[in-house]
Amino acid sequence: LGEEVPVGEVGELIVRGPNVMKGYYKMPEETAHTIRDGWLYTGDLAKMDEEGYFYIVDRKKDMIIVGGYNVYPREVEEVLYSHPDVVEAAVIGVPDPNFGEAVKCYVVSKNKQLTEQQLIAYCSEHLAKYKVPSSIEFLDELPKNTTGKI
Repeated sequence: LGEEVPVGEVGELIVRGPNVMKGYYKMPEETAHTIRDGWLYTGDLAKMDEEGYFYIVDRKKDMIIVGGYNVYPREVEEVLYSHPDVVEAAVIGVPDPNFGEAVKCYVVSKNKQLTEQQLIAYCSEHLAKYKVPSSIEFLDELPKNTTGKI
């Protein structure tokens, strides 16, 4: 079992109780990875407030590690969505020779004049330096599956 993190800090949400599943049907390896010593490792990154309420921040597997710092794609996406010209955005980690990973964004913009440099500058005003995208690629639309998930 991991260590409990202080109030307001992000950690993986781990739960147990009578309502938690016993395992995946006919998937013993996945069950062993997900349920350890009776605890279900959700894969969700969450933080708890002073009143004991939990807030999901992102998925653990989606986290980008830039030079040892954790970057949550959702946080970067929220900044991008706050720009008036951004219609859709998706953030991923890409290999970087110096920092391990770098932040890359795919953006659909309603203003075809919006440049990568302008959007990076905008992100620089709202994010810590290590969270600022190193590259932004503009697309006409983001690819989605049949349920609409990017």
